[in-house]
Amino acid sequence: MTSFLILNPSIYHIMKYDTLPTIGIRPTIDGRRLGVRESLEDQTMNMAKAAAALIEANVKHANGQPVKCVIADTCIGGPAEAAAANQKFSENNVGCSLIVTPCWCYITETFETDNRTPKAIWGFNGTERPGAVYLAAALAAYAQKGVPAFSIYGHEVQDKDDTTIPEDVAEKILRFARAGIAVATLKGKGYLSIGGCSMGIGGSIVDQAFWEDYLGMRVQPVDMTEVKRRMEQKIYDEKELELALTWAKRYVHIGPDRNRPDLVLSPEEKERTLRESILMTIIFRDMMHGNPYLKTIDREEEGLGFNAICGGFQGQRHWTDFYPNGDMAESIINSTFDWNGPREAIPFATENDAMNGVCMLLLHQLTGQAACFSDIRTYWSPESVKRVSGYTMEGHAANGIMHLINSGSTALDGNMQATGADGKPCMKKTGETTQADIDAMMDNSCWCAANREYFRGGGYSLHFVSKGDVPVTMIRMNLVKGQGPVLTVVEGYTCTLPDEVNQKLDERTDPGWPTTWFAPILTGKGGFKDVYSVMANMGANHGAWTYGHIGADILTLASMLRIPVYAHNVPEDKVYRPAAWNLFGTADPEGADFRACENFGPIYGKY
Repeated sequence: MTSFLILNPSIYHIMKYDTLPTIGIRPTIDGRRLGVRESLEDQTMNMAKAAAALIEANVKHANGQPVKCVIADTCIGGPAEAAAANQKFSENNVGCSLIVTPCWCYITETFETDNRTPKAIWGFNGTERPGAVYLAAALAAYAQKGVPAFSIYGHEVQDKDDTTIPEDVAEKILRFARAGIAVATLKGKGYLSIGGCSMGIGGSIVDQAFWEDYLGMRVQPVDMTEVKRRMEQKIYDEKELELALTWAKRYVHIGPDRNRPDLVLSPEEKERTLRESILMTIIFRDMMHGNPYLKTIDREEEGLGFNAICGGFQGQRHWTDFYPNGDMAESIINSTFDWNGPREAIPFATENDAMNGVCMLLLHQLTGQAACFSDIRTYWSPESVKRVSGYTMEGHAANGIMHLINSGSTALDGNMQATGADGKPCMKKTGETTQADIDAMMDNSCWCAANREYFRGGGYSLHFVSKGDVPVTMIRMNLVKGQGPVLTVVEGYTCTLPDEVNQKLDERTDPGWPTTWFAPILTGKGGFKDVYSVMANMGANHGAWTYGHIGADILTLASMLRIPVYAHNVPEDKVYRPAAWNLFGTADPEGADFRACENFGPIYGKY
């Protein structure tokens, strides 16, 4: 069953909404008897078993549980066996499917054409039987029927008794599986919009049609007064709040208060603000996922939650002019831990910027890691850094850097204090965060009194400086009237600056906010000819990022969702989209992506 949070169930609730989606595998065969089918049964089914073993050993859901595969009971040689496989897949919540075959098969008699489930075909590269011929014919039939499918075909010829999966084939199977299971997980879930449009930001004008048609999700708008109602009427677990406050006394390091004297809160007011900030975290989570405890205090309706796997909080200004800001709540809820220990991160957007929230959601679903919300604040050229600080940037930063800094919140994992198995800084997946990682993340972060010129109700803003030389990927999605959603994907590295240089640059913005210095990988052309161009082409003021160079997975996922990518720096040989995309032009892949996405349209309805 789906567990949104993986924790000690004795101290934390685990909501179960539905069965996790699975991946269906269709061993497809030449149905002719009298020796043809019989000679292929073992080879075909072994391909299916090998693919299933590969996926189950390497792909996990965002909540940390292994992805399961469902193999058809028999090889599929005709319509009756195809229907039996379809029935089994329906009963086992199959969200995407992989056809495997070493031979010729009867195309439309054996495949299925549900346009809402991503599909791939692995045609065995051997000489004894025409697996490649079937692959090409099936891809052509799928394109003709308006069903995009991914092609998997090994570069090297294999012997018919070779049961290994070549590296290039495995790479495509796993990329398809990661993206396909993400698509399936989104379906039927929700985005919780707490409040409305923040400060006129376009991304926080939540477009319900986008979420419905492209992602298969619903939007639940809830006024911010619901948060205050729950606070005042004590619609929460009071024992958990006390546990959280005890945890905060140990882990929440209070930073300097930089407010001018007349805006500094009293110690009593600061204590109240801390309590309310922690309480907001609990209430946001309960609103999204529900909490069975609330039933015990006669609040069964509130205890159900809104079945949301992503959300956002307007905050500014209608809340923050009077109540504590959401910085602490947003930072903790986006992280892979809290007072109950390690858990799954919950994508939650600052200022209710739903178009950045969806980016956080996609990053999390693909990796199981936290996703960081950042302002794309400043481009620092090498010359500007030299002028201001006297420092000559080097390494990844040599061509300039982008200052990623949100106005008070982001996932704590973004400080890169967790340590991977290789001893290097990283952001960990659900269930992998250790107590040592938590200690390091919290000890290298502080919480500064919110700038009351911006946040009149006070609050606590997160501050850290991310460790450098760590690979990350940043994305941003925007809506264009007449076009629909478009995406940019930027791989790069975090950078470390000398302390005195970091201080000089940070002081020019707000040293009480979380800072990440980011250097995109440049290609020398288009939107990636230089760092200035990367920033100029982000398309909005916010971006979302996570650990690792995962741009290739993002491109595959975007193509499944029919969302074109207008700029990216993923190596050409790693771009993996449905085979039908080639039919829209091979000389201009970027343009072909737009044309194909427009042609096939959103999965769940006309936008």
